Amino acid sequence: MLQKNVDKIIDRLLTDKIISNADIIKTQGAGDAYQAARHFKPWEANLLIVVGGDGTVNEIVNGLADGSHATPLAIYPAGTVNDFASALKLPRDVTDFCDMIKQMKTRSVDVGRAGSHHFLNVAAGGMLTDVAYKVPSEAKTVLGKLAYLISGAIDLQSQRFKPVRIQMVSKERTVNEDILLFVVSNSKSVGGFRYLAPKASVSDGLLDVLVIHKQNVFELMPVLMQMMNGDHITNNRITYFQTSHIEIICEESCKIPLDLDGEQGSNLPVTIDVNPKSLTLIVP
Repeated sequence: MLQKNVDKIIDRLLTDKIISNADIIKTQGAGDAYQAARHFKPWEANLLIVVGGDGTVNEIVNGLADGSHATPLAIYPAGTVNDFASALKLPRDVTDFCDMIKQMKTRSVDVGRAGSHHFLNVAAGGMLTDVAYKVPSEAKTVLGKLAYLISGAIDLQSQRFKPVRIQMVSKERTVNEDILLFVVSNSKSVGGFRYLAPKASVSDGLLDVLVIHKQNVFELMPVLMQMMNGDHITNNRITYFQTSHIEIICEESCKIPLDLDGEQGSNLPVTIDVNPKSLTLIVP
């Protein structure tokens, strides 16, 4: 189905003379999308289209950033959750997607930076952040965000349900206590939860920080349900604020990997910043 949609998109764009030619690069493994976006010459392309999920888009964004490319990017969401695409209401229908390309309306969007790596949607750490790697793709396709919640609930019964001591320092807020999870988001949608960061905007020069504080499983389950509806940020077991710069560290003995757009990154500590309006995106 994916290849058929790619063929339909290219055929439609060529037929309507929206483009005159196209080079198609099929990725074979991790890093291929990054290399393709990093090393092309600016004069070689007027437009880039990425077809894939959040992980593939993350590679493209890193490649464009490291290559200092300003070429407009169009995202055709083909993954199971596609948080960033959902937040911007990017079309999945081939006809609607081609119409978006034809209209060529662009928006300059922020890009997050965690150490030397960039992220378009989210950097996160703590409990449940590895759910994206563990949930079978078939389950994610059928159940969507509910698969994340179910898998997370299963983990709550295991030794994974352990708080970690985190220190988060920003101009706006400091957190120094045991937590279960932190999320630094560029858009409203994270992990299939459409309103996890309800105040977020992809063009405001800010990142939205959400912290789930230490609590037992019986206290956490109602919080997770609130997260599905976006009603969680007033819960006293949640801290929520916006910032453009934050440092996150944990005690020396802890090893917490950072999740970047659903892909596993390096361990803490990390300094997270935002590059305001550094990516040109084609939008509806």
